[in-house]
Amino acid sequence: MTQPTTVGRVLALLSRIEPIRVLDAYCCIGGATEGYRRAFKNCHITGVDKEAQPDYRGDAFHQGDAIEFIRAHGHEFDFIHTSPPCQGEGAPTKGTNRARNAAIGRTYPRLIVPTRAALEATGRPYVMENVAGSEVRKDVRLCGEMFGLGVLMHRYFELGGWSTAQPAHPRHRGRVRGWRHGEYHEGPYVAAYGNGGGKATVQEIRAAKHIDWSTDHLRLREALPPAYTEWIGRAFLAAGSDVRGVAA
Repeated sequence: MTQPTTVGRVLALLSRIEPIRVLDAYCCIGGATEGYRRAFKNCHITGVDKEAQPDYRGDAFHQGDAIEFIRAHGHEFDFIHTSPPCQGEGAPTKGTNRARNAAIGRTYPRLIVPTRAALEATGRPYVMENVAGSEVRKDVRLCGEMFGLGVLMHRYFELGGWSTAQPAHPRHRGRVRGWRHGEYHEGPYVAAYGNGGGKATVQEIRAAKHIDWSTDHLRLREALPPAYTEWIGRAFLAAGSDVRGVAA
């Protein structure tokens, strides 16, 4: 249930003149940033990432630890988005795969729980995005087919301090193009991950995700399609406008 304090904050955001202050933590090149820019219109977005991001899409960038930044500055923002790296969270890194990674000295941090704790301490409305098998709460599930994209890329979103309804999930139009178990398949979606085996090229990922400001293959693969967070941002604003209508 939407909390009264969050409702009041959303209404204030809708009516004020100064930009909505948005934090995009673990921002990469700013796929999520671009979506919120489209949804909020009048906003100022700061990205945080442990690696330099010369292609970052937002208004300001801080290179450093995302959790430390949220703890120190999260309360200064009106809305916070986080996309903790999924390598340590999803099903592919669990069980035997995790043991295999540990055996070769490859380890990935588990960041969802400490990120959630930092977010909750700010008292600000937030979103935390990750993959199936992760520890994010599955409040909303989005798919590229919902937005007519050339990737499927199912992602889950935990909503902190606000809520919205799950949108309908349309039936997929076919397979993801590429090799599977020694057999090549055609399909309307590209595999925007890894290299070889029919995986998507830079130009194919740019077209499939509707990202036109970077040519970095790795970061394009990691980036969230802007359509996802444009939907999330609009849903956040709608949560406030719905309550305003009821109150009237």
